[in-house]
Amino acid sequence: MKGLLITIDGPAGAGKTTVSRQVAERLGCRYIDTGALYRAVALAARTAGIEPENDAGLTRLCEALHLDVVRTETGMRLLANGEDVTDRLRTPEITRLASAVSARPPVRHFLLTVQRTLGCGKRVVFEGRDMGTVVFPDADRKFFLEADIDARARRRHSELAADSDQTLEAVREAIRQRDDNDSARALAPLKPAEDAIRIDTTFLDIEGVIAAILAHC
Repeated sequence: MKGLLITIDGPAGAGKTTVSRQVAERLGCRYIDTGALYRAVALAARTAGIEPENDAGLTRLCEALHLDVVRTETGMRLLANGEDVTDRLRTPEITRLASAVSARPPVRHFLLTVQRTLGCGKRVVFEGRDMGTVVFPDADRKFFLEADIDARARRRHSELAADSDQTLEAVREAIRQRDDNDSARALAPLKPAEDAIRIDTTFLDIEGVIAAILAHC
């Protein structure tokens, strides 16, 4: 494998994060969780008291925000204006805010530049929702992971179990709302690229998904 830029898109709970990290590690690539970039903007907006619908406020926020991804002994970490915010991004509140700000033009314009800068030089795996359709339409390999909502809800509920008292049904409803929001938005809706390789992960374990992706790389 030499100089590939790989995109792995899909809805919440499809297995993107675990799979993308493992694929990047096995191919010797950098791994970029683009969802974390949107979460970092959401966290910054909440800290600054800026509502997701306030495009003027979001524009000012983004103009003053510098995001960087750095490799450490514990893995890839996300810095916002020099502060490591990685461990503050996975709460239900930030998840909801990230979904809201991800639909705003100033945020998408800002992160489009950030993501393409991170993609310079290739040898990178990007995980997200519009990597293969909008950000990197000319990516060397594009994948779209999908699974039925019940399987995705069980996975996400298991991930949150240690840090949340949300019921399985609450997690399922949150995923359904996120699916609706991401798929229906006018700007960069969630959908597979026409040339993406689609993988249904409902009945596949992690190793099965990774093997399917590596076979195409």
